[in-house]
Amino acid sequence: MDSFYGLAPRTSTRKQSAAGPHVTFPGDASESTASTKQQVLLSAHGVEKSYRKGKHVVPVLLGVDFEIAAGEFVSIVGQSGSGKSTLLHLLGTLDAPDQGEIHFEGRRIDNLPTSSRDLLRNQYFGMIFQFYHLLPELSALENVLIPSMIADGAFRYWRNRRQYRERAEHLLELVGLSHRLKHKPRELSGGEMQRAAIARALIAEPEVLLADEPTGNLDSKTGEEIMEILRTLNADQNLTIVMVTHDAAIASQADRIVRLAEGRVQAA
Repeated sequence: MDSFYGLAPRTSTRKQSAAGPHVTFPGDASESTASTKQQVLLSAHGVEKSYRKGKHVVPVLLGVDFEIAAGEFVSIVGQSGSGKSTLLHLLGTLDAPDQGEIHFEGRRIDNLPTSSRDLLRNQYFGMIFQFYHLLPELSALENVLIPSMIADGAFRYWRNRRQYRERAEHLLELVGLSHRLKHKPRELSGGEMQRAAIARALIAEPEVLLADEPTGNLDSKTGEEIMEILRTLNADQNLTIVMVTHDAAIASQADRIVRLAEGRVQAA
C-alpha cells in the first residue's frame, strides 16, 4: 500500500487527452486501451453495511460482490433505499463497510488511514454529486482549482498556479463553461453547476469518476447534455466511470448495468 501513504507519485493507467495543457505528475505513464480495458480497477468483495435509526439497525447491503474494469462505464441502479449511493460512497472511501473489502488496483483501500483515504479521493478518484457541492463564495474557476490547492499546499500551488489555471480553464471549456469562469454558483443554472463540478472532479486526472445521480437534479435536456460529456470522457480519455442513477434511460447509456435489490447484486 506504499503508493497510498504520504504524497507518493501517482501512476496513471489511462490515456490522456492530447488537447489542452497537461499538468505532469512524477511517475505519470500511459498504457494502451486494449490492456487497461481488461484490468480490474475497482472491486467490492462481500460488502455489508447497516445503519442505526434509534434502537433499530437497518441493513442496506448484505454481501455485495462486483468488479469494474479499467475504462468501463458502469451504472448502478435499484429502487430507492436499495443501497446505490451507499455502495458508491463505500467505493470512494467516504464511508467504510461493516464487513467485506473494497479494492483499488488490487489493493485494499477500505481500511486505510484517514490521510491515505484523503489522498485517494484527491488524486485518484473524482466525485460528482446530485447537488453539486460547489463552494458558494468561489467562482467556477476557483471551485475547479480547489483540489489542486489542497494537494499542493500554498507554496507549491502558487509556484505552479499558471499551469493549474490553464488546465482548469481548459476543463471548463471542455464542459462548455468557458464563458462562466468568474461566475459564482448562485449565478449559474443547475446544468452549469454540474458542469463545473465535473471539471473540478477532473482537475487531478483521476483514474475513476464516481457520479451519484449526476442528472437527478436536472431537466431531461440538460441531463442528456451531462451524459454526453460523461460518454465523451469515457470514450476519448478511457476514464472509468461508476454512476448511480434511478433513471433507466440514463443507466442504459453505460457499458454495463449493476442492479441492486434486497442488499445484493441481482445482475451485473
